[in-house]
Amino acid sequence: MSPPDPRGLGPGAVLGILGGGQLARMLALAAADLGVRVHIFAPDADSPAYEVAARHTIGAYEDEAALASFADAVDVVTYEFENVPAATAAFLAARTPLHPGARALAVTQDRLTEKRFVADLGLAVAPFESVDSLADLEKAVAKLGRPAVLKTRRFGYDGKGQVKIADGTDLAQAWDEIGHFPAILEGFVTFSREVSVVAARAADGSFAAFDVCENEHRDHILALTQVPARIGAAAADAAIEAARRIGEALGYVGVFAVEFFLVEGEGGEQVVVNEIAPRVHNSGHWTSEGAQTSQFHQHVRAVCGFPLGATARRGRVTMQNLIGDQANDWRAILAEPGTHLHLYGKREARPGRKMGHVTRVLPDRD
Repeated sequence: MSPPDPRGLGPGAVLGILGGGQLARMLALAAADLGVRVHIFAPDADSPAYEVAARHTIGAYEDEAALASFADAVDVVTYEFENVPAATAAFLAARTPLHPGARALAVTQDRLTEKRFVADLGLAVAPFESVDSLADLEKAVAKLGRPAVLKTRRFGYDGKGQVKIADGTDLAQAWDEIGHFPAILEGFVTFSREVSVVAARAADGSFAAFDVCENEHRDHILALTQVPARIGAAAADAAIEAARRIGEALGYVGVFAVEFFLVEGEGGEQVVVNEIAPRVHNSGHWTSEGAQTSQFHQHVRAVCGFPLGATARRGRVTMQNLIGDQANDWRAILAEPGTHLHLYGKREARPGRKMGHVTRVLPDRD
């Protein structure tokens, strides 16, 4: 093995990952392709990523002694989910490179902070109001109208921590449903479809985006992604440019996703930023077989200081999430020509739990 490249890390480097779920598992598999060893740090005794990583540490994110030993054993740290405690990120960043950095976590962990950050960049977002009490909620609804969506500012994903405010919704009950946590009310956006941009930014500022993909959610969980999205060229360019500006403003290093609403009006299509995910993203799973470089390889490249890879699409691609007992159809899926099955190694299939995904790649139409 040759010595590490002086311009960055090289094969033989050790990548530390906070979190041991399916995203960490797929990152570890990609890292192995590039000669990078992975060390997982997670609090769970049994996590999908442990099976494919070179090493793992089971410890609480507040355990500074365990975190210090972890930092000493790796060359760079990343994470598979955005709810890493801020104190954990700061503790590790003082000891070893952390990508993406603490600023990306701080902005994206709080929906209100994120909305203000995006709006300050001059990018379109849904109208929003801060909600810290039932009285605030009543004022916000009076201002934004119904329908609207009440969301906790922190720790929400896959529809958790949010309540739709419709014409007949009792506001006191809605406030109770989210547990009286600090929240944000978002005005409803009438959109034709949901799309996302998965992109990467390197420490030197280089940027590479995958094609805009179109997403279909069922029960607040991503069910299907297809690429190319049904979006005009101007709106697609605007979405990619918005992602580039977000990455630059955050000083971001790694792969991230920006989710958009596609709004159609008299002035043509417009993209409205919905959320930022500071990590590899479910809507980017199609890249594993559908792009020249997968989002997982791209993230390892970016955080380790390797050159970013080509993002060209290999055809028309669909990605289907396998939720709950859908993963039990694995045998039929494997028998279907042209499918690529990814199972996450989770032992129990529960309703709403992501157990795996399937990608299908077809030739582009003329």
